[in-house]
Amino acid sequence: MDLFSAEKRHLHLPNAEVIYIPDFYDPQKADGYFEHLISRVPWQQDDIKIFGKVYAQPRLTALFATNEKPYSYSNITMTPNKLTAELGQIKTDIEAVCQHQFTTVLLNYYRTGADSNGWHADNEKELGENPVIASLSFGASRTFHFKHRTIKEEHYKLNLEHGSLLIMRGEMQHFWLHQIPKTKKRVEARINLTFRTL
Repeated sequence: MDLFSAEKRHLHLPNAEVIYIPDFYDPQKADGYFEHLISRVPWQQDDIKIFGKVYAQPRLTALFATNEKPYSYSNITMTPNKLTAELGQIKTDIEAVCQHQFTTVLLNYYRTGADSNGWHADNEKELGENPVIASLSFGASRTFHFKHRTIKEEHYKLNLEHGSLLIMRGEMQHFWLHQIPKTKKRVEARINLTFRTL
């Protein structure tokens, strides 16, 4: 099923406004940002608590912001690093497309197919009622799964490509869940930047 309109790359979904831009950055620029982020970001691996048991989070993360506001999710509280010049330029590029101002970017580093991000919504209270989330991908393609909370037939997969941008807005975080599942396929590293406003 083709979810997209040819002109604007809008996904036709209930209770959500989603736009996918596969070539937001050309391969050369995307390669440069990927190599910079791999080597220069202070990656960390936090512990998460699931049903009373503590596990190492199955990916590495980092938080940067234009302010000093911490960000909390899954019983993890992260304190932001100061936004770098490179991340500031990416933020400016994305804001021009989204027509929305972001303060914070959460970076996820998926080292192999064993790294993942389980079903969730970006619905933390500090993000506001209908948050705009801009998700930028560098490196290996990974499959983005998303499903409606109550309409069972509304579930989809989307391949997030190197240099692509996915924008989620409107009521999506109330009505939909999304994940990056593990895969047994051999895949190279991927970095995902999720811009948000705190």
